[in-house]
Amino acid sequence: MREVAFGQYYPANSFVHKCDPRTKILFLIVYIVAVFLANSFYALAALAAVFCLVAVFSRIPVSSLFRSVKAILFLLAFTALLNLFFYRGKTPLWEGSFLTYEAVYFTVFLAVRLVLLVLSSAILTLTTTPVSLTDGIESLLTPLKWVRFPVHELALIMSIALRFIPILTDETGRIMNAQKARGADFETGGLFKRIKAIVPILIPLLISAFRRADELGDAMDARCYWGSKVRTKYKKLTFTWRDIVAFVLCTACLVGVVVMGQFIPAII
Repeated sequence: MREVAFGQYYPANSFVHKCDPRTKILFLIVYIVAVFLANSFYALAALAAVFCLVAVFSRIPVSSLFRSVKAILFLLAFTALLNLFFYRGKTPLWEGSFLTYEAVYFTVFLAVRLVLLVLSSAILTLTTTPVSLTDGIESLLTPLKWVRFPVHELALIMSIALRFIPILTDETGRIMNAQKARGADFETGGLFKRIKAIVPILIPLLISAFRRADELGDAMDARCYWGSKVRTKYKKLTFTWRDIVAFVLCTACLVGVVVMGQFIPAII
């Protein structure tokens, strides 16, 4: 769990790091829409090429990026088994086989799609600080202030939640090491035994989470934090030529997937 990259920030002086957080958030939204619109491996290959281009310009190590995939390995395996055995196709892999060509094709397609979604989300958190992410979300949701929606508070909650992911994973690792030092066994036994062994971890982890939340609330109160009331910003968000390049790439990505969907048939 300590190797999960989602929610962590990787400091670097790169093209992607210097982009406006609003641009990166919008790019991620458009990229996710394009991934769901993709209906062939050609479209997914084009989206994977776009991701590789962004990853190169972000200067983030490949190992840091693929750590986020570890968090969904169980989900990948579970969905793969479901699709292999329950997806109905017409062409068996071999005569008498219950596995079909369409099921295997769709399973691989879904796995690639899920990996691209996770990796693209990890790029956002790895290249954007929690403060910048909060400012970007708040700026994008500014129109909702006209209906008295607590935009600043919502952006702050989302940012704190993202920041607490690596903190709680580290805390989980420390609790597990402490339990192992006292003779706890988390690696042997059946499924129900392992689930039962998790209970001594969840209780102190829950207590630690509430304690950290209480300390954070006291720290914000000691600094006279009152939400969005009468607040100014030290750094104002501004668009640069980098954001224009990102918008062009983002638009080309979405248009390309739509055009490929019109001329290239679906995978099934």
